[in-house]
Amino acid sequence: MASPASDPIIQLTNVHKVYLTGSSPVRALAGITLDIPRGSFITIMGPSGCGKSTLLNVIGAVDAPTEGTILVKGIPILQLSDDQLSDFRRDSIGFVYQFYNLIPSLTAAENVELPLAFRGVSSSARQARVKELLHLVRLQDRADNTPSLLSGGEQQRVAIARCLANDPDIILLDEPTGDLDRASGRAIMELLAGLNKTKAKTLVMVTHDPSIAAYGHRVLEMEDGKIVGEHAP
Repeated sequence: MASPASDPIIQLTNVHKVYLTGSSPVRALAGITLDIPRGSFITIMGPSGCGKSTLLNVIGAVDAPTEGTILVKGIPILQLSDDQLSDFRRDSIGFVYQFYNLIPSLTAAENVELPLAFRGVSSSARQARVKELLHLVRLQDRADNTPSLLSGGEQQRVAIARCLANDPDIILLDEPTGDLDRASGRAIMELLAGLNKTKAKTLVMVTHDPSIAAYGHRVLEMEDGKIVGEHAP
C-alpha cells in the first residue's frame, strides 16, 4: 500500500446537504467534517440512502452543499465561478461510475480522447496520450471497439483510462465494481490500487462490498448523513 502524505488534499468542515423534494426536506449530509490526506485510498460504506454518493458529489463539485466549507487542493471550491469550477473538475478530479457512462457511438480510444479535446490538447498529443492510457489499462488491442463490443470489465477499464486523461490528482469512484462479476471486479481493483501506489493518486470510493473496501487504507462508515465510524480495512 502507498503511504499517504499527511497534508490533506480534501477538507470538509461541517458540510450539510438538504434536498427540498416533495413536502418535506431530505437531509443527505448532516455535518460532515473530514480530512483526506494526499495519496490516500479512502473507502466509504453504509446502507443505501445514507449519503455516500452525495458525499462524493460534493467533494467532486458536482453538487453544492447547503452549508459548510470544502477545500480541494487548498482551493475553496464553493467560491469558484461556474466556468472556474468546470475547469477545476476537468483538470483535477476524475470520476468513475458503476455503469461506465461511456458514449456508445464512440470507440474506446475516442471515449478516452474526449476530455483531452475539451481541454484543447493538440491532435498529436491526444493520440499519444490515448495510446499511453489504453496500454496502461491493457486495452491497446481494443482501441477501435465501441462499448457494445466490450465486456463490462473492459468498459470499466476504458472509463478509468478516460478519467486519467487529464492526469487528475483525485479519483472519485462510485461503486466501480458494482456491475461486474467478482473476477472482473478484482482486476479493476488491482488496477486502481496500482494507480494509488505507483502514481500517488488520491482515491475516494463508495462501495457496498467489504472485500472491495479492503483495497483501501481506511474505511469510513456512514449512516443517516453522518460518518459514524472508521476502521482499517
